[in-house]
Amino acid sequence: MLNETNSNIKIDQITFPGISLSKHLDNIIEESSEDHIRTRLKQEGDTTATEKKIQEKKWDIIIKQTGTVAVLIPESRKYKTDPAIKQIKKLNDNDNSRYILFNTWTGKVEYPEQYCYSGFMLGDSFNRDERYCSPELVNELQYLTLINENYAALAKENSLELSKHGDIFYKVSENNPKIKILEDDIHPSKLGAFLSACIFYAMITNEDASNLEYNADLDTQLANVLKASVE
Repeated sequence: MLNETNSNIKIDQITFPGISLSKHLDNIIEESSEDHIRTRLKQEGDTTATEKKIQEKKWDIIIKQTGTVAVLIPESRKYKTDPAIKQIKKLNDNDNSRYILFNTWTGKVEYPEQYCYSGFMLGDSFNRDERYCSPELVNELQYLTLINENYAALAKENSLELSKHGDIFYKVSENNPKIKILEDDIHPSKLGAFLSACIFYAMITNEDASNLEYNADLDTQLANVLKASVE
């Protein structure tokens, strides 16, 4: 998409399967593949792969993504995700950077549902055997509202731009239920990945995705529906 209209914009990434934003800063990656990862806690003198990547250059735009559950559980959001966001901003040596927070979507859930972490997962200051939980999820619209509110709180606290993935994915699912934007309970299908790319394209360039010719080898009509959904 960017090659078509903004070839001067270059993209790099540092992503690992199942790694939260906080783990990007406190875990050393020892082994990683598309669906497997092995890590150890960072020790004194270590620098994580993400810390190295951020300090490589003065990034103009940094997009931050962390899993939905980490944001829905208040203790995780306050003591893990929020500090990680602040630390990433400190690491980037560009005072004029744009920071975008990836606002995720609702997955396929059997309601009611509730997500919990043990204190062990949150750190030494927590009771390792106690459970720390999200609010109970009772339907998809309430689930989406909770997602949006919690990402919005993080964005406001840290002066971040906020993507609209949650709302747009919900709109596409409601208006076009035959378009399968999820591959499984949470991960995007090829159609979902294309929709996500359109959202970021519009955010990064301030241009209309509907004007793009690129359609990722999708059916032209489907691709046009997804592009138009970003408006």
